[in-house]
Amino acid sequence: MRTTVAMSLATLGAVLLTACDPLSLTVFGVGTATGVQHTLNGITYKTFTAPLPRVRTATISSLNHMGIKVAAREKTKDGELIKATASEREIEIELDAITSGTTRMRASVRNGLFMDAATATEIILQTERILSHRKAASASRE
Repeated sequence: MRTTVAMSLATLGAVLLTACDPLSLTVFGVGTATGVQHTLNGITYKTFTAPLPRVRTATISSLNHMGIKVAAREKTKDGELIKATASEREIEIELDAITSGTTRMRASVRNGLFMDAATATEIILQTERILSHRKAASASRE
């Protein structure tokens, strides 16, 4: 009897673990398709092939488009820190110049005790969209 129960539990565990694998692959695929990375502590980041001033301008435009109010902007050792607020959320966006033409953007959105990775991801995606449109517009002028 014990052997039958143990075998049944082992089989059930294997089936459940196997069922999770397609889900994990889907989640991995979605995250990598957008090029946006997430850390376990809720920080979202992406590196852009654009100079810091262009990324800063696109970020501010994105925040304005989303109705997010910029509360402060501070210079940092490697770039700039933008603090903003929206609907009881505290937003921090750090822009770091990796090279003269490459900028890393780190976004974190805190809603009380919880991190809001979806909003942080959307800020980055909107910034990327604006950068892409501006790049396409400047290429068409050439």
